[in-house]
Amino acid sequence: MAKRTGLNKQFEYYLKHQDELVAQYDGKFVVIKDGEVVGAYDSELEAVTETQKEHELGTFLVQLVSPGETAYSQNFHSRVSFG
Repeated sequence: MAKRTGLNKQFEYYLKHQDELVAQYDGKFVVIKDGEVVGAYDSELEAVTETQKEHELGTFLVQLVSPGETAYSQNFHSRVSFG
């Protein structure tokens, strides 16, 4: 459970600093650990592969940097009707 809490804190950091991160890293995948950016990469796979060489999986967050909510939210549409 501690790791999940840590990831929540990393995501909160992203939200709090999103505007400044967009100014510096727009379109990149940043790695956030312990409340700081520890890397920026062109792909999510590269971000995970490179970061796990020095940090345990589950202890860092990989986040696409972009303005607004599109980088961290998804909408699902369905034609299913309940009735």
